[in-house]
Amino acid sequence: MAIAFVVISIGFFSYYFLNQTEIDSRIIQNTLNRDPEQELVRKYNVGKYGSEHTHAAIVFFVDDKQLNFGKAQFQLASRYIHFENHNPVIIHKHATNVPLEMLFSSVGIQVTPDCILLKSDKSFDTKKDRFCTEQNKSLLFFVNGEPYHSDISQYVIEENDRILVFLGEEKLISKNLAYLKSMKIPNVPKKIPQHSENEIFI
Repeated sequence: MAIAFVVISIGFFSYYFLNQTEIDSRIIQNTLNRDPEQELVRKYNVGKYGSEHTHAAIVFFVDDKQLNFGKAQFQLASRYIHFENHNPVIIHKHATNVPLEMLFSSVGIQVTPDCILLKSDKSFDTKKDRFCTEQNKSLLFFVNGEPYHSDISQYVIEENDRILVFLGEEKLISKNLAYLKSMKIPNVPKKIPQHSENEIFI
């Protein structure tokens, strides 16, 4: 038994050391494949980083309070679509076919048909981080002032879009839409800068 164990062990370690580069490469590749953002990149057939540069505005209102994405933990959370410069409203998209789900996932938000869920430390606190519809509160989406009846997470922004995610009494919607309309969205420069695959350019 002992001799058989030694022979098997020698065989295993010999195989590992002879094929170490290939094995390590597979481990790295499998780890990369588990990255949530890379899974979304494959799912939506997202274009190469730098294949597009688009700006839009998005605001989340719960009742009459705006969710603040200007804090550091929400900034530059994804290379493909993100907030930056502590601006809580302006989205920067840096590739084609990037849905809002990639932005939401990167900052820890999940939007369902009935709730806005804020993720903190990889979990949801059902009391303080879950905002859901009630008898007099609706969860509604607007794109450029028009009601949007599909899954907002699947929406791919276009230049100068203005998106409202609203949970509350409908009488507040017109006020929030007016606020969103007043936002100044920076223009995309005519000359697109050259991008590095390893950096995020502002």
